[in-house]
Amino acid sequence: MDESNINWILAIACLLAGIGLGALGYHLLNAGAHGIQRLRQRLAERDRELAALRDGLDVHFDEVGRLVDALRRDGEALATRLAEDADSLGGHTRSRPGLAVEAPAAPADATSNAPVSTPRDYADGSGGTLSEDFGLKDDASRKPEPRY
Repeated sequence: MDESNINWILAIACLLAGIGLGALGYHLLNAGAHGIQRLRQRLAERDRELAALRDGLDVHFDEVGRLVDALRRDGEALATRLAEDADSLGGHTRSRPGLAVEAPAAPADATSNAPVSTPRDYADGSGGTLSEDFGLKDDASRKPEPRY
C-alpha cells in the first residue's frame, strides 16, 4: 500500500469517529433537555389542576356558607314557631325566643372569697394516706427518712 492511502484511510476513520462522538454527545445533552421540557410540562399541568381545585374549593365554601345561613334562618324560624305555639297553648313565655336552657343558680359556697386549695397527688409528709409509711406500725427507733 501506498503511504497516501493510509493517510486517507486514517483521515476518514477519524472523521467517522468524530461524527459518532458528536452524535453521542448531542443525544446525551438533548436527552437532558427533553427531560427538563417534560418536567416543565408536568409542572404546568399540575398548576392547572391546582387552579381548578382552588376554584372548586371556593365554590364549595360559598355553597356551604349559603347552606349554613339557610340553616340558621330555619332554626330561628323554628324557635319562633315553638315560642308562638307555647304561648297559644298557655305555656311559659320567655324573654327571648330560643331554646337555650337557663343556667342553674350558683351555690352559696361559690360566692365566698375563701381560697380553694388545689388537689395534689402526693402526700405532704404529715402522715396522710399517700405517705410512704401509711399503715405501718409505729416504731420509736425508726426515724422518718427525708424525702427528695
